[in-house]
Amino acid sequence: MSYIDELISVCEKYQCRYKLDEPLKNHTTFKIGGACKIAVFLNCEGCAVDIINYCRNNKIKFAVIGNGSNVIAEDKGFDGAVLILGNDFSNINFIRDEVVECEAGLLLSRLCAVMMHEGLSGLEFAYGIPGTVGGALYMNAGAYGGEIADIVTSADYIDSDGMVKTIMKENMDLSYRHSAFMDSGRIIIRVRLKLHKGEIPEIEQKMEQLITRRREKQPLNFPSAGSTFKRPDGAYASALIEQCGLKGLSVGDAQVSEKHSGFVINKGNATCEDIINLVNKVKEKVRSDTGYELELEPEILK
Repeated sequence: MSYIDELISVCEKYQCRYKLDEPLKNHTTFKIGGACKIAVFLNCEGCAVDIINYCRNNKIKFAVIGNGSNVIAEDKGFDGAVLILGNDFSNINFIRDEVVECEAGLLLSRLCAVMMHEGLSGLEFAYGIPGTVGGALYMNAGAYGGEIADIVTSADYIDSDGMVKTIMKENMDLSYRHSAFMDSGRIIIRVRLKLHKGEIPEIEQKMEQLITRRREKQPLNFPSAGSTFKRPDGAYASALIEQCGLKGLSVGDAQVSEKHSGFVINKGNATCEDIINLVNKVKEKVRSDTGYELELEPEILK
């Protein structure tokens, strides 16, 4: 029996959805990427543990993604299993004292809306970030003066030994676009956030103000992975790129956005190769003209 058949058997045990030879462009906000061997839509802790342990124990190549908003998938696809923590893994539970527990696949936009209706404040900065709760903690996502580190209290994860464990905020090594989950083999499945009571009209107003700013300044009408480069110490990537005259620079259908130079966008049929070539041109020009070394923010799925 092939590993695909084994994974299908586990999926059927948990009534978990899967798709064979699934194009990754359907699961990334950049809308690029070839097919993976199997895409599995994880729907519970038991399913996630069993499938991840099976892949690890049998040395099967796998990757875990959420909404695919900080991922660049290669044109050749992914020769293995892509495990998706998305809508099928997105429950919300209220615990106590304004602490909310979320499964990792919950979209930040949905969580923000629910918290607003509950009169809970502290998450407004995240409204419009196109990722999941798990992905947001993984990279310590932030915007407009706030970040996940401000509100997270603890998280559950699948360790490299296949066990579900809990980690407290103080052990997460949270810093700018960084957490202890990166390159550690630990897979976030559940997150707890501490919010505070607020007035619904005020929360709603702040959320609307921030989403309006996003629409005015960011190229939301084109596929992208959000901010393409991390902020270098002492500067802003978008300002450096614009200073170097790179706004509007294109390779194929990949373009440095004319609206916000910190975004590389897909104008229609960009390939991963187009995007990487454009990113490298930008990095080289910024390095030669300013001395700053830009670092790619999205991860390349290999």
